[in-house]
Amino acid sequence: MSSSSLFNAATHPSHEGPWQRAAGFAGLLGPDGRPSPTIFAEMTAMAVQFDAINLGQGFPDQDGPQEVLDAAKAAIDRGLNQYPPGRGEPDLLAAISEHQRRFYGLDVNPDTEIIVTAGATEAIAATVLALVRPGDQVVTFEPFYDAYAAMIGLAGAEHVTVSLRAPDFQPDLDELAEAVTDKTRLIIVNDPNNPTGAVFAPETLQRIVDLAVQHDAFIATDEVYEHLIFDDARHLPIATLPGAFERTITISSAGKTFSTTGWKIGWAIAVPEIITANLTVKQYLTYVNGAPFQPAIATGLRLPDRFFTTTASILQRKRDLLVEALQRAGFRVFSPKGTYFVLADTAPLGYPDATELSRQLPREVGVVGVPVTAFVRAERASDYRSLLRFTFCKREDVIREGAARLEKLRSTDRS
Repeated sequence: MSSSSLFNAATHPSHEGPWQRAAGFAGLLGPDGRPSPTIFAEMTAMAVQFDAINLGQGFPDQDGPQEVLDAAKAAIDRGLNQYPPGRGEPDLLAAISEHQRRFYGLDVNPDTEIIVTAGATEAIAATVLALVRPGDQVVTFEPFYDAYAAMIGLAGAEHVTVSLRAPDFQPDLDELAEAVTDKTRLIIVNDPNNPTGAVFAPETLQRIVDLAVQHDAFIATDEVYEHLIFDDARHLPIATLPGAFERTITISSAGKTFSTTGWKIGWAIAVPEIITANLTVKQYLTYVNGAPFQPAIATGLRLPDRFFTTTASILQRKRDLLVEALQRAGFRVFSPKGTYFVLADTAPLGYPDATELSRQLPREVGVVGVPVTAFVRAERASDYRSLLRFTFCKREDVIREGAARLEKLRSTDRS
């Protein structure tokens, strides 16, 4: 087979492969059937080219708590460098169970109701591939993390979305009810939500459960930002709601909470039957991962409450710093209730197309942001055309410098 035959799905749709469905659902397949680079890769390259401050990608530029780092080093020195157990290191499984009881009052069996995964992304992949059948519908909220769409494409399912709209980015419950039908196999809920920063209202979460029960659907909750919430917001796991636990796969990870995104330690929590299904798929993805990092994350999950509250407080201060700077620069800003990200409307500055502005910012101002259209499907792009996502999970001096550069936009002559 010639390499060119890999790219002929545009003229021969019957030749479409799973990888093309994944790329297509994620918005990365060109009309010629060839994949295009992500906007994240493009913006990162421009950040390097123009020595710009990268406020586009959501990874911290500081290490996590020293206790967690020391625990990883100690694990390496103890020789925990080979394959860990397939479900995960027993101590980490126990720590995840303790965490759910401590913060949410959930009793989870560490031996049968938890698996450790290569980050939350693998847990999402294993869930979709284990439970979703070709032709099923999967409902997500839009904008969405692009991995959701890619996995739905790999599963051969139909992607149905419910819009999150400014200013509060809460879903319309009537639109949600229309989206969930008897064809719905899985509802994916990202709460706190990336990229909008929204924390869903309790009545929204209950409505999701009610619809899942009514239509006999599963719920997968991506809760990786569970501890990074601000102001008066409170994280309410769907699995705590009446009737939800037996159909819910609770997914989270350590990367965001402990600033260890490169370690890729995540987990999925569900009833034993669902965990068995996920594990059956997961063992043929990465098999296992991160042996010395697993006991380190167990250490992190057992840190005192003040660590979690202080982490959120520091991040909230950084959020406020960036929000105020964006407002001074002339953006309309939607202050988030959680996550690493803030959305800013570029239209008040005379830029109706945020993608166009995102490609100018690195060279003209020295800052990188990511257009929100990277998180939506083509047919919905016009609804989010003027929105840019910026991250505030960087050092304060970096945010201050980025903010000072962004404020130059107000004085930019566009005539």
